[in-house]
Amino acid sequence: MSFLQPAILIALPLIALPIIIHLINQRRFQTVNWGAMQFLLAANRMSRGYARIRRWLILAARTLAIAGLIFAISRPLSSGWLGVAGGGQIDTTMILLDRSPSMLQRGPSGITKLDSGIDQLVNSLEMLRSSRFVLIDSANLEAIEIDSPGVLAGLADSSAVSGSADIPAMLEVADQYIRTNRPSRCEVWMLSDVRRGDWKDESGRWDTIRASLAELPQMVRFHLLAYPDVPDSNVSIRVTNVRRIEKDDSAQLLLSMLIRRHPGNEETVNVPIQLELDGARSEFIVEITGSELELKNRSIPIDPEKKRGWGRVSIASDASPSDNEFYFLYDEPLARSTLIVAEDASTVGPLELAAAISPNPEIDCTARVIAPDQLITESLDDVALVLWKASLPRDDEPAHVLLQNMLDRGGQVVFIPPSSPTDTVFAGMKWTSWREQPNVAVTTWVGDQGLLSRTRSGASLPVGELRVSRYCELEGTASVLATLDGGAPLLAQATTDRRNVHFLATTTSASDSSLARDGVVLYAMIHRAIADGAASLGNTRQMIAGEVALDSSNWTQLAGNPLALSNMYALHAGVYTDDEMLFSINRSIGEDEFSIVDDDRVASLFDRLDFDRVDDQAGSGASLVSEIWRLFLILMLVALLLEAMLCIPRRSSAVAMNSSGERAAA
Repeated sequence: MSFLQPAILIALPLIALPIIIHLINQRRFQTVNWGAMQFLLAANRMSRGYARIRRWLILAARTLAIAGLIFAISRPLSSGWLGVAGGGQIDTTMILLDRSPSMLQRGPSGITKLDSGIDQLVNSLEMLRSSRFVLIDSANLEAIEIDSPGVLAGLADSSAVSGSADIPAMLEVADQYIRTNRPSRCEVWMLSDVRRGDWKDESGRWDTIRASLAELPQMVRFHLLAYPDVPDSNVSIRVTNVRRIEKDDSAQLLLSMLIRRHPGNEETVNVPIQLELDGARSEFIVEITGSELELKNRSIPIDPEKKRGWGRVSIASDASPSDNEFYFLYDEPLARSTLIVAEDASTVGPLELAAAISPNPEIDCTARVIAPDQLITESLDDVALVLWKASLPRDDEPAHVLLQNMLDRGGQVVFIPPSSPTDTVFAGMKWTSWREQPNVAVTTWVGDQGLLSRTRSGASLPVGELRVSRYCELEGTASVLATLDGGAPLLAQATTDRRNVHFLATTTSASDSSLARDGVVLYAMIHRAIADGAASLGNTRQMIAGEVALDSSNWTQLAGNPLALSNMYALHAGVYTDDEMLFSINRSIGEDEFSIVDDDRVASLFDRLDFDRVDDQAGSGASLVSEIWRLFLILMLVALLLEAMLCIPRRSSAVAMNSSGERAAA
């Protein structure tokens, strides 16, 4: 139990006053032996036991009355949140808000997790005293001071977006704010549905964040309001591939879709799918048995004169409406070009071969090998991927400018260690030294997103079968996508705005790794990077909400949320245009996953920190924090009534003789 006015509890010793007064009164009288009173004392011994019990009950009632008054004035709280508001003045209260699409899931009453959580935070935090309130939302990742918790419900920064949350990044912002502003006492309140894709619990960043927060000199407490339930009836849909093809005098789209529902559902159901193509709508029905259905290359006739356009697929709204629609673009297919920059062309044969083999016969893939000094004569405007196996380019080199321009456009770069690493830094990363450790296995890797994510069927890449005998160590800040036994990173993603710079810590040489021999992982990794880079070519851009920092203030919305602000279009699913460019924004594939971080894992992420958690359900209406001072006032009144009843003297009886000489009670 906590108190809003804990200073009043200093008066608790006053409950001893009735006992002290009783003891003082006893010492006011002296005992004098008087023979005439011995008969009365003997008679009184018969009721001494009752008198002693009554005396102690009166003292107890008076003590409880004083205690009830003191507790009522100190404003006690009853809460499902263990350890909430430990008492005393809070200098800064930070609110970490998960605005990911899954937070739009509705409860039985129709209220979303996000709205329900905000209401709970507002009701709870308004009872607690704090000098400053700071909001960190998952879309902006900035610490913004707000006047009070009550303004949360009306802020644009507290509404749901289509971009996934990054809980580690939010905690990093909170850590930096605390270190910069140095509050004397700080509380961090987190609202999230604990989706694995948002929490990234396997990321190595958690160890760094936890260690940094544990070193803070201030008292910092962490509270998590979690909404972990996932509806069993939820169905999601997304477009996995769209191709425009021409044959004779006709044209058509080949549309591939993935329809998923909660694992364990084996009942066969018919799912109506609505298709909107350049504003024209149609509907068809698919039959799904099991947890997912992949519909491949559904043919949709289009006007041969229509070279590019947009569309949307959607299903009937359910408890989680954010995954019920998906936007897509189509355009004439472009060749996918890969440029391999290598000091020694003879060492990159497997890379050239993998990049040149197209995963789709209708898409041309090309790969060329050049030396580093030849790059200044090349144009990277049509290049999707650069594989760089040479010393990192310095800031003052033309190659650095060319690469940076391509990255700003959306192209991809994968750096492979050179034979002799230098101290040059690119994107905050640098190679250090080579290490030999024969037959090292890959122990952990990120399988839900990035270059090593699962296949469309849900199968994992055989990353664990790879073996590495020689690798180059990395230094810098990055997201580790694969880790070798011993903790060294094998594949890392630099922390750039577009997340399009990767570092592979070994080569395809047989003496260094089995990447070339077990070519599945190498091929998948290269062509996923090529596909991501090719998305930045041409006049169409299919992007994931929140993963690319774009200025959308000049965009025009063709489809999507009509309430979205123009400067926030890049965070909301829809179709937008900017002069000749078409943009489609969608949620990440992690938002369609049903995986929740379990309770023990969440607790371990906050190990050695002052952390507590409460689980709630959307629309439950149960208050997290409430004042219970009225109960203590009632306790005080009951104690006073009991004391009054005990102080009423017992009825005495007198014995007399009636006129007939018989005993009678008077």
